[in-house]
Amino acid sequence: MLKVYAINGITPVIDPTAYVHPTAVLIGDVIIGPGAYVGPLASLRGDFGRIVMCEGSNVQDTCVVHGVAENDTVIDVDGHVGHGAVLHGCTLQRNAMVGMNAVVMDQAVVGESSIVAAMAFVKAGMQIPPRSLVVGAPARVLRQLSDDDVAHKSYGTRQYQLLTRRCLQTMQAVEPLRQPEADRPRLKAEQINPAR
Repeated sequence: MLKVYAINGITPVIDPTAYVHPTAVLIGDVIIGPGAYVGPLASLRGDFGRIVMCEGSNVQDTCVVHGVAENDTVIDVDGHVGHGAVLHGCTLQRNAMVGMNAVVMDQAVVGESSIVAAMAFVKAGMQIPPRSLVVGAPARVLRQLSDDDVAHKSYGTRQYQLLTRRCLQTMQAVEPLRQPEADRPRLKAEQINPAR
């Protein structure tokens, strides 16, 4: 059962084509768009301000997304937020990525098709230009991204869009087996990897 809570009369919204793992928590003014993915143990707290996940975006396991009253927290179309990242009152523009355990602070803007590297700390108000690779704590622009870099990021996002559909179609709570089956199946590449 989903952990979804209204606050001050505002209830989260989940598009029927989105997948939100049952252990995720959504509070208040949270809007999950078409084909979006919210992973296990993610926390999206719209108790201070609005959080918007646009079409095809993903927030992976143990991420924290918190809205602020001053501005919406937005993950634009095809936005990609890696395991354990924290977004606080910021904007990820279309096709942007925030790596694992990175932090993006209030009123920062991650430009279109940019990548914030794992463990980076993006300070409040930082404006990251489009197609930038951002690293470090505090974060700085290291270089511009190549077409191959952007294509690689987009491929990873498509894997999560496919995962959204796989979860909606096949994920179910079950009892564990006592031992592996003799002919135990494996996930096939075509189930995981979208066409390039």
